[in-house]
Amino acid sequence: MTRLVVGPFNRVEGDLEVKLDISQQQVQQAWVNCTLYRGFEQILRGKRPEDAMVYTPRICGICSVSQSVAALRALADVQGIKMPVNGQRVTNLVLANENMADHFSHFYLFFMPDFARPIYRDRPWFDKVERRFKAVTGTATAEIVPARAEFLHLMGTLAGKWPHTLTLQPGGVSKSVQPQERLRVLAILQGFRAFLERVTIGDRLENFVALDSLEALQSWAAANSIESDLTLFLEISEDLQLQQLGQAGDLFMSYGNYPLNGEYCLHPGLWQQGKKPLDLSLISEDISHSWMNQSQAQLPPISGETEPDMSNPAGYSWCKAPRLDGKMVEVGAFARQLVDGHPLARALYQDSRSNVRNRVLMRLLELARITIAMEQWAREIDPSQPFFEDNGQLMQDGIGIGTLEAARGSLGHWLEVRDGKIHNYQIIAPTTWNFSPRDSQQQPGALELALQGAPVREGEKEPVAVQHIVRSFDPCMVCTVH
Repeated sequence: MTRLVVGPFNRVEGDLEVKLDISQQQVQQAWVNCTLYRGFEQILRGKRPEDAMVYTPRICGICSVSQSVAALRALADVQGIKMPVNGQRVTNLVLANENMADHFSHFYLFFMPDFARPIYRDRPWFDKVERRFKAVTGTATAEIVPARAEFLHLMGTLAGKWPHTLTLQPGGVSKSVQPQERLRVLAILQGFRAFLERVTIGDRLENFVALDSLEALQSWAAANSIESDLTLFLEISEDLQLQQLGQAGDLFMSYGNYPLNGEYCLHPGLWQQGKKPLDLSLISEDISHSWMNQSQAQLPPISGETEPDMSNPAGYSWCKAPRLDGKMVEVGAFARQLVDGHPLARALYQDSRSNVRNRVLMRLLELARITIAMEQWAREIDPSQPFFEDNGQLMQDGIGIGTLEAARGSLGHWLEVRDGKIHNYQIIAPTTWNFSPRDSQQQPGALELALQGAPVREGEKEPVAVQHIVRSFDPCMVCTVH
């Protein structure tokens, strides 16, 4: 048995180290170490509840809006505030703008450059991939950086700035949208759609979204006269059999996303051989293998304790181990599309469960689906109607929960207000779910399980298969160790 430590990882937000036990050129076991402690949950204690809107976005510079929306929903839950419909539409647009920019950046800048490594020089697609995706010098970089920047102009129009906007509030949005601004948003979305259809997907978004089986996907790719970045990814996936790499568990969760008038664009729930309802009261955090100290090994988030303690002899990560009814779950775009019931996601699950190919492909599907939804929300904005409502009450004591789907998966904020101050604030981020350490039952986290069986080539110090698996989850480590 050989022990290999991989890390720190490049092209990952934050700090990550993975310890691998390797035998017979395969990973036998893995331990994921989130190496940086930040302490936002401690910082928030004793602050005014409204201050959460200032502090929590600064947990991360790329998931800033997601943290804002979770905080405003927790505050709204305490106060009993409901957003007007215009406020919901604009909040959805701003959140989706950040999430889709994350998917876009992940595919082009974080994930695909790994296939331009010299280790793949003998593959038939290598020359194309190197020209297109090699870090910094590939042709994709010169195209997607301005396309992403133009897309994020939507954030400036609706939210003033990014990251750390204060436009989003429990009662809606503090900035109304004028008719000319609505037209500007629609023009930005039209430009982003054009790029996706011309370069990323190679077809109308609606045609891609309509694919309902693996056979339909394969036929569509074969018949597509334009070689797009998606079809190139599918070629690589087929050659390297990425559907067999990084298989994790069978329980998937989504909090649901983009609510409007009581309905979700992406519905909440669980998936385990079928759709099941989600009960948030079953969530707990286990610290048995964390550098943490709390009064019990497992606590629900609303009673959670965040006390760093490196004396835990079993600890190997600053990340807690969130569990649902004692079970490990996977979150992210693949989980979202499974739970929501998209037929292609369900077909991919039946074919090969959760893996590198399916996680990345579902991000691209979500790019198409949510861009279409964003166009609809923008068209429906009514400048003559209110964007913000306040119930006129001072912040009262109570408990609030704010949940949503960030780009990387399920994000939850649990807030308790006592005597007008924050008594407790606990956050479970998507990468906390996926990159958790073992729990008291010795269950590995989703990434730890996905790394088991990963091939390691002779002499590899940073196994490329391990890199693909890690990046398929698109980790955000600074959110993980909030």
